[in-house]
Amino acid sequence: MGEKSTTSERATRGDTTVRPAMPGTGDAEMGARSTGRGRIRRALWGTRHTGHTGGLDILRWIGPGLLVTVGFIDPGNWATNMAAGSTFGYALLWVVTLSTLMLIVLQHNVAHLGIVTGQCLAESCSAHLPRPLSRLVLASAWAACAATMMAEVLGGGIALQMLCGLPILAGSALVTIVSAVLLLTGSYARVERVIIGFVSLIGLAFLAEIMLVRVDWPATAVGWVTPSLPAGSPAIIVSVLGAVVMPHNLFLHSEVIQSQHFEGAGDEVIRERLDHEFVDTLLSMGIGWAINSAMVILAASTFFVAGTPVDDLAQAAATLEPMLGPASRTIFALALLLAGVSSSVTAGMAAGTVSAGMAGEPYDIRDRHSSVGVVACFAVALAAIALVPDPFSGLVWSQALLSLQLPITVFVQIWLTSSPAVMGAYANGRGMRALLVCLGLVVVALNAVLLATM
Repeated sequence: MGEKSTTSERATRGDTTVRPAMPGTGDAEMGARSTGRGRIRRALWGTRHTGHTGGLDILRWIGPGLLVTVGFIDPGNWATNMAAGSTFGYALLWVVTLSTLMLIVLQHNVAHLGIVTGQCLAESCSAHLPRPLSRLVLASAWAACAATMMAEVLGGGIALQMLCGLPILAGSALVTIVSAVLLLTGSYARVERVIIGFVSLIGLAFLAEIMLVRVDWPATAVGWVTPSLPAGSPAIIVSVLGAVVMPHNLFLHSEVIQSQHFEGAGDEVIRERLDHEFVDTLLSMGIGWAINSAMVILAASTFFVAGTPVDDLAQAAATLEPMLGPASRTIFALALLLAGVSSSVTAGMAAGTVSAGMAGEPYDIRDRHSSVGVVACFAVALAAIALVPDPFSGLVWSQALLSLQLPITVFVQIWLTSSPAVMGAYANGRGMRALLVCLGLVVVALNAVLLATM
């Protein structure tokens, strides 16, 4: 086990925060009762602050949410979004909207757990659930990380095959090595900067693609807000949901944000961080919504119009070339490679978070509980790729499996963040609990539809 840092060691590094056993009360109770409108107003205009002024101050807090954004613009999303758009046109855009709204609420809620308690979701499971139950929950979460990793690495392998002609397994192995080295040797700050750069490039790539196609914007607007269930769509709907609202991202977001340790800095600082976190989450998830929508729109505007359902990402890129020109295939492949590398890094971080949480520890890549979980996740994912006969189907069904695990994580999160014993005065109010339970039931209902149609 890696050696834990003492209070004096943290002070030497400039981190003087000490985790309390319980979040504070008193003034915190007043802050917890503030309305959502008040929180948004304070986050945007800074009417309550702790010494930081100016509108650009919010930029200091942007970052954790973008790590989560990478997780839901990964190659698994590419496969499900391309399948949705090429098969059903603009009709399933509402799933992207619904999934993103659900994600905003769930990620905002789990970030509160990390900010208030100084523990990530995995640590809280070990600390507050009976040991057999926590082991079961975290084992299923780690399996979800491995399923996610398989999709990320496989997508990168497909991209390298498109760009360089490498066999998919060899390309996947190369992506695994690069991502593992980046993760095992990088600090949080370095990884965040690299990933934020990748997100920007992916967004620009899809903007470039969208500018080359003729989009039916009225149909797009209707698709974003009008639920529909075309024949044969349940599996794709659940896959899109699982590709956006991903269990490993809930663990990852709470870990990244708790590592900043605001819990011992006083209620005023905690309230300010909660407000800024909402802006970070809203902005980051909005970027993810736009990129995922662009994928569906691109597929609907090209493949659906041409009557060509997509069942292979390489085929999708090859089909784009005569429609949109030679540059489109290269842009598509490069963006897919960036998505595969960046999202495999975040999936590895999530796997390390979960494995460290089983030992009741925070994520620390230098500690064996974290590093073994990371390396094992990469190994299992690469082994699964070697056994998958159809890469595209493997991408789609990996996302459906994530949706099947999601209710476990969501309902455990609801219990933890609603418990005064865990959250103190910052526990979920009655309205938030009701909203979270409704979201969990939506996931259960969609999974039931999938299972009934299999």
